[in-house]
Amino acid sequence: QVQLVESGGGLVQAGGSLRLSCAASGRTFSSGRTFSSLNMGWFRQAPGKEREFVAHIGWSGSSSSILIADSVKGRFAISRDNAKNTVYLQMNSLKPEDTAVYRCAVFAGGLVYSANGYNYWGQGTQVTVSS
Repeated sequence: QVQLVESGGGLVQAGGSLRLSCAASGRTFSSGRTFSSLNMGWFRQAPGKEREFVAHIGWSGSSSSILIADSVKGRFAISRDNAKNTVYLQMNSLKPEDTAVYRCAVFAGGLVYSANGYNYWGQGTQVTVSS
């Protein structure tokens, strides 16, 4: 079975940094595809709020395949290591409004900033930013 497991969350003061990891297990995904051929995304959801797109990265990891939400642009960066089946989210200059559960997901098609376009999801990791 395919599994996505996030890690790296925690409690941090405003202005601090965290790096989230999303490790994929399972050699093949739908249609026999491997992790290195998959586009991946990060979303977050704060209590009482809708799920929010954070970042997307294409299978190659090239800069042209990366999309960052305006709300975190300049502070967050997404990257991947296909040899480790892992996607990362580097979060700098954290703000209290970044507090949320962060989840990674496999992009299936459609709009990259819409959660509806993703079909495999991890359980998430909690990020809490104190003021």
